[in-house]
Amino acid sequence: MTVTVRALRTEDRADIEAFARVRRIALPFLLYTPEAIAYDIANSHPDAHYQALVAEEDGEVIGTAQTAVVHDSAEPGQGYVNVYVHPEHTRRGAGSYLVRTAERHLAAAGVTRSFAWVLDAPGNRAFAARHGYRSSRTAHFLRLDLANGKLPPLQDPPPGVELRKGSDFAADPRPLFALDSETMSDEPSDVSYEFTDYEAWLRETWQHPLTSPELTSVALVDGRPAAFSLARTDGGTRYGTMMTGTARDFRGLGLAKLAKNDSLHRARAAGYAEALTGNDAGNDPMIAINKWLGYEICATEVRYVRELA
Repeated sequence: MTVTVRALRTEDRADIEAFARVRRIALPFLLYTPEAIAYDIANSHPDAHYQALVAEEDGEVIGTAQTAVVHDSAEPGQGYVNVYVHPEHTRRGAGSYLVRTAERHLAAAGVTRSFAWVLDAPGNRAFAARHGYRSSRTAHFLRLDLANGKLPPLQDPPPGVELRKGSDFAADPRPLFALDSETMSDEPSDVSYEFTDYEAWLRETWQHPLTSPELTSVALVDGRPAAFSLARTDGGTRYGTMMTGTARDFRGLGLAKLAKNDSLHRARAAGYAEALTGNDAGNDPMIAINKWLGYEICATEVRYVRELA
């Protein structure tokens, strides 16, 4: 049996579906659809040098990788490669071929430091170490059974606070961009981001096919967006939270909890059966909110880094 690595054929619907299928099996804690994968490739920033790779064994896609330059950081030379192989096709060289191909791509684009997320399992961690990566921080995937679980009761907003849908900002979502930018800059991360490109945010976040403005909840204080929970769906039964956060001036008032609970209640009413989200292991305020909402940790991943120079 021969394993080969090549670029994903973006014009080939079957190839994109195979990529999505492997990702869903290897990483079932995130939302993946063929439409979303094709959209990400078509709308990636030119400076990201984004590339999607597949590993094939005798014509069958058994592994995937996504790699790109972190172009929106003040620190140059950073990139990432995230590799996921079908659990039934590991130990055949697919992961190693994908890593080497991705690192050559990053090096050609001027990257000197490569980051990767690795599921926290002994085999995965040993794989990363063998390829010269050292471990950094951890993060958790969380799941909530919307169909059968019990959500906290809906809360009445405090005086001066109003809950709105994200779709209410369809004509001008720029206030949500400003809020997302501020909260994202305070997220725990190995990489510092400069989240300033509104047009890129529109393409990559707001107009993304998984994003659901209708299920996104925004808490306004005296008419100003102060907290939000940005929702995504797979168009079927799965709902995910891309980002939940509060502007610095309004933290400690319970507004993120208010917004996320509102979004979850509306997602359940719309027929979504499963809610997914993620937490950095050091983000104690958000961990507390998700625990209050009923989320449970279903997997952990570890951030790894390697100097390519």
